[in-house]
Amino acid sequence: MGFFVTFEGPEGSGKTTQIRLLGDWLREQGLDVLITREPGGTAIGDRIRAILLDPAHKAMCPEAEALLFSAARAQIVREVIRPHLDRGGWVLCDRYADSTLAYQGYGRGLDLEMLRTITAFATDGLWPDVTVYLDLPVEEGLRRRQQAEGIEWNRLDAEQLAFHRRVREGYLEMAAADPQRWLVLDARQPIEAVQKAIRERLAARLRLPARASDTLERRGAP
Repeated sequence: MGFFVTFEGPEGSGKTTQIRLLGDWLREQGLDVLITREPGGTAIGDRIRAILLDPAHKAMCPEAEALLFSAARAQIVREVIRPHLDRGGWVLCDRYADSTLAYQGYGRGLDLEMLRTITAFATDGLWPDVTVYLDLPVEEGLRRRQQAEGIEWNRLDAEQLAFHRRVREGYLEMAAADPQRWLVLDARQPIEAVQKAIRERLAARLRLPARASDTLERRGAP
């Protein structure tokens, strides 16, 4: 069995940058690494993603939203994630099941136990070995999103600040309840510092060389 790492965080927290850097480093260790994202990662999931994020779909009810996310997740687990793990590979996923609990549960107010039941069905009980949570104030994250080049402002980005704050509070509550799985990092730190902390956590758990003294090339702002 391989190793499953997910990345979570408010909008604009820099998940994509950190996943790319971590994937490069893990490949240097000789590991078979697959990087993917949610919703999406499959032909079916990408079609669902387009529906979910389209700003024109303002009338979408929270229940439909949760079920669409879960449908895309069911497909990627069976088509992409579990097969790669079963081959002994590593999977790094930009968002996963905790997003549904944070966004549709804490954010939208849907029943958390119901969402956990739906999620368990969609994922066939597959949960991450480690979840990296990149935390920052929602105002800063949304500002980053607005200023980033090539990033489209989607339906969830456009939600009110109160919604994004509830999502962040939900993430922090889940992380506090399961500190063994969650690694909470301040996404306002320099990119190199965040990446170093992620590598050291994984290296300590898996007895990989941390290379903590390596100098990471400074990348653009997430």
